[in-house]
Amino acid sequence: MWTNFFKLRLFCCLLAVLMVVVLVINVTQVEYLDHETVSATFIDSSGQFVSSQVTGISRNPYCGYDQQTLSSQERMEEDSLLAALHRQVPDVGPVPFVKSTDPSSSYFVILNSAAFFKVGSQLEVLVHVQDFQRKPKKYGGDYLQARIHSPKLQAGAVGRVVDYQNGFYKVFFTLLWPGKVKVSVSLVHPSEGIRVLQRLQEDKPDRVYFKSLFRSGRISETTECNVCLPGNLPLCNFTDLYTGEPWFCFKPKKLPCSSRITHFKGGYLKGLLTAAESAFFQSGVNIKMPVNSSGPDWVTVIPRRIKDLVEFNLGSPKNVGPFLAVDQKHNILLKYRCHGPPIRFTTVFSNELHYVANELNGIVGGKNTVVAIAVWSHFSTFPLEVYIRRLRNIRRAVVRLLDRSPKTVVVIRTANAQELGPEVSLFNSDWYNFQLDTILRRMFSGVGVYLVDAWEMTLAHYLPHKLHPDEVIVKNQLDMFLSFVCPLET
Repeated sequence: MWTNFFKLRLFCCLLAVLMVVVLVINVTQVEYLDHETVSATFIDSSGQFVSSQVTGISRNPYCGYDQQTLSSQERMEEDSLLAALHRQVPDVGPVPFVKSTDPSSSYFVILNSAAFFKVGSQLEVLVHVQDFQRKPKKYGGDYLQARIHSPKLQAGAVGRVVDYQNGFYKVFFTLLWPGKVKVSVSLVHPSEGIRVLQRLQEDKPDRVYFKSLFRSGRISETTECNVCLPGNLPLCNFTDLYTGEPWFCFKPKKLPCSSRITHFKGGYLKGLLTAAESAFFQSGVNIKMPVNSSGPDWVTVIPRRIKDLVEFNLGSPKNVGPFLAVDQKHNILLKYRCHGPPIRFTTVFSNELHYVANELNGIVGGKNTVVAIAVWSHFSTFPLEVYIRRLRNIRRAVVRLLDRSPKTVVVIRTANAQELGPEVSLFNSDWYNFQLDTILRRMFSGVGVYLVDAWEMTLAHYLPHKLHPDEVIVKNQLDMFLSFVCPLET
């Protein structure tokens, strides 16, 4: 009897062990399948999961970025980011200027203007674009910006633009405040200009060039620098040893690479456009021009300083830093420094070129530590892969910081709209910065950081767009930043 009992117990134990083994194997297989599914699919602009092999994402071969060593998840994330920004600009062949989008001939209509609106209701606006012969356009691809605003209240919000690829666009707004609300729509670039900007992004990423000064004793030389350099001349390799961020300069003829003193913007390439292409970038004609309404353009539907902060004069150059300020009353220490190259400031001492990821790795963190990051404008001329790589390094450092100090507050400022002219459009167009802004938001989604939405703040505001926004907009950004630092409940 006892023998049979022990045999039964042994059988039950073996059965239990076998069940655990099977369960572990199944869980492992499910995790493996889940991982493979994530790394083999991404979401397209319509929200559908699509295989990367089907979409055929092409990478810019600039500086070998298409040959980066990436994990499967990083590769698929990059595919997803590039696919999300793939703009459907139809290849209609050469288009004469008179057949390009004319903002003065185009118009918008408030579709539900007679409806009774409540705060929180949705407002729909239909935009119809026409060419300079006042003929309807039959294809899309124009870059439009739309906002609602109440100047007296200094209130504004942006709209979501949907391109129907037939010359019609619909804009959706959420009405967030009561009172008289005005609708404004602008053509930033016609689709014909967008095609030119895409060509420049792919073929002329070096249209902003950089230089460094090398000096030893009385001998000094200046050479060109960039993420990569053409030709077979000897190079100085200043690639960051920790992040792997590439940066090179042509080697001076008489001096060693170690004699590098400063980094500065060399200038902007000229003659980038043909005469026909230049017609698509005319101030007062088709760059950030208002689109008029056909009918009513409105519907009817409500500042304090950090006074104790004292700056320490470190003798640092304007914009470049580093800067330091102290508020002894509230026990606040504020530090600032610019990010590593590419950076378009006039002159930066090379020993002040610190990469954001490296700075984050040197921060202990904690509940009394707040980190603010802004990285976008100086990457507008480069292929998107350059910016993705930089953000990937920063994201890794942010994740490590939050792992070791979960109560650290990390805030990222997004891109913002700016004034545009024919030349500025080729280097710092809102279209370029919109792509960078989209990438930043997607890459830091779910990471545990806060975003100061400078893009919506500048786009929705009644003041003119500026690279460095006016004080009232900056105050709004600071108010949002401080709401993350000091939530109301604390």
